[in-house]
Amino acid sequence: MKIIHCADLHLGRSLGDFDLITDQKYMLDQLLDIIDKQSVDAVLIAGDVYDKAVPSEAATGLLDFFLSRLAKMQVNVYMISGNHDSDERLNYGSDLFETNHIYISTKYNGRLCRHTLKTGEDEADIYLLPFVKASQVRHYLPEAGIESYDDAIRAILDNEDIDSSRINILVAHQFVTGKSEDPELGGSECIGTQSVGTIEKIGYDCFDDFDYVALGHIHSPQQVGRKEVRYSGSPLKYSLSEVNNDKSVTLITINGKGDTVIETVPVKPMRNLRHLKGKMKDLLDRSNITAPDDFIYATLTDEEIINDAMGIFQQVYPNTVKIDYDNSHTREIEQVDISKIAENRTFAELISDFYRQMYGCDISEEEMEVMRSVAREAGVLYEAD
Repeated sequence: MKIIHCADLHLGRSLGDFDLITDQKYMLDQLLDIIDKQSVDAVLIAGDVYDKAVPSEAATGLLDFFLSRLAKMQVNVYMISGNHDSDERLNYGSDLFETNHIYISTKYNGRLCRHTLKTGEDEADIYLLPFVKASQVRHYLPEAGIESYDDAIRAILDNEDIDSSRINILVAHQFVTGKSEDPELGGSECIGTQSVGTIEKIGYDCFDDFDYVALGHIHSPQQVGRKEVRYSGSPLKYSLSEVNNDKSVTLITINGKGDTVIETVPVKPMRNLRHLKGKMKDLLDRSNITAPDDFIYATLTDEEIINDAMGIFQQVYPNTVKIDYDNSHTREIEQVDISKIAENRTFAELISDFYRQMYGCDISEEEMEVMRSVAREAGVLYEAD
């Protein structure tokens, strides 16, 4: 039994001002080629299928293309929603999809969707757990005493009748931690994963009944706790923090209960994402230029700010996403203890100083009032201020 695990497709995403639809189509073509060459029986898609709750027409067209091709290849598909997805939009047409062995679960309703994958004499029960919040689980399991995300996931799984003698696979989109450390973040996973304490963290040991756990949400490919609990990572680089990631999908070969082989299959981008650092003249020297169509983040070490640096850079690297500086001035700013800047200073004094540094002149009263209005709306300024 061969299964491909992928996640965090983020269809419809942009990189800075650059549309990635063509790059994502190139990536999906590679996935289809891998699935065909490996004679895969099923594909697990562990959430964040779309990048936005309201996906673009191009993004929905890409997913339609991908699922249609998989249906023609007679490959079973098991897909869940992630925190970026709209439950309703991703679930649209799910009953019709099931006739083509495409199973979609987007909302927890008190029980997990379970489907049995059969290949010859082998069978595996596949459970689908879409992105869920603790409050949603409390609604369906009020007696479980749920106080955290970990409590919620354990309550969900305790509520299922899981036959441990069978091959069990879970597809989930959550923030799962190992014995002593969090997974390595890479990308834009920011829905609670880096914030307050441990409330949204789930211990990997709650998945002990499963022979493989296909995770989504973290963009860096990695196992969590044990090799059978795994993030496949995103198949494309979507941020500077992923620049050193080798992108892949996970190939799982199950030869029977307790015999699971896990491999990664590389996915190569149409245009790579690279980080260049150095002086402008050195970075743009013809002898140093490679793959000019790649997406570029550039960090300039020049001491002086270069006028229209982006325009100059894009003449050589047209897909330059962002330029910043690393020099004595920026390092000096980084060493400032910003926690003390606001001590004993009013909102107006802070905004005035910032405006003066940015524009070299004083802020007008009309502009200050706009800033006060915005700050009140954001809840960081009260009338007494």
